[in-house]
Amino acid sequence: MSAVEFLTAPWEYDFWRRALLVALLSGVVCGVIGSHVVLRGMAFIGDAVAHSVFPGVAIAFVLGVDLVLGGAVAGVITALLVAVFAQNRRLKEDSVIGIFFAGAFGLGIVILSTAPGYGGSLESFLFGSILGISDSDVVAVAVIGALLLLCAAVLNGRLTAVALDREQARAVGFPVFWLDLALYVMVTLAIVISLQAVGNVLVLALLVTPAAAARLLTDRLGAMVVLAPVIGAGGSLLGLYLSYAFDLAAGGLIVLALTGIFLLCWFFAPRHGVLSRLRQGKRPASV
Repeated sequence: MSAVEFLTAPWEYDFWRRALLVALLSGVVCGVIGSHVVLRGMAFIGDAVAHSVFPGVAIAFVLGVDLVLGGAVAGVITALLVAVFAQNRRLKEDSVIGIFFAGAFGLGIVILSTAPGYGGSLESFLFGSILGISDSDVVAVAVIGALLLLCAAVLNGRLTAVALDREQARAVGFPVFWLDLALYVMVTLAIVISLQAVGNVLVLALLVTPAAAARLLTDRLGAMVVLAPVIGAGGSLLGLYLSYAFDLAAGGLIVLALTGIFLLCWFFAPRHGVLSRLRQGKRPASV
């Protein structure tokens, strides 16, 4: 089989085209939103939100309604609770996040255990089922993804200002609490639309790894926001083709492809890669 035949052969299948669209959309959206997550050093919130959507998905499964909608509602409610409880200065933000995401995940397990045959659905939720996505799922991901990209474009300047200097942003009149809340909700929705691609366990990689790789490639925030979705979409595409070639789990291969890209950036990035810093006689820097 020639290279052209290998690249075009999967396009004969409807499920492949749907999987590719969702993978690319998830990669782009998570790359853009993840840039702000990495810039603010809040990767933990991504992991927390990924767990917090679980009860919503479980309730939706039990009631037989849309899983994406259920996960989105649960994730947004948890994000609101974290933002409100974190205003109490006696509690660290990461402590509040840890409490709510663990509680939400426990609630999801209890709810799902009441439904017969929940084991298969639980596996699909945890590890993704991108090749089983329906046309309605693709439409939902496209609509939510477009809204997220629009919100990110509108709020980009203010979110960046808060990330660089939170107190300065508050001093000049930026609504820091509402900007925090907006970012939490955007992270939640980005994760929800990506769950079917890589699953609950691995979705953090789609949110953080492309942005971290882009951070190594450039010092300019604008360039980082452009590079991160390109890396996310490219890694998703590569993972899907590897899945087709070797008949292995698509979600895991997407994450491994993104991890491979990150390692290449870690070693070979022009200014901040290990080799470049060794040539300059400097110690490797952390992301």
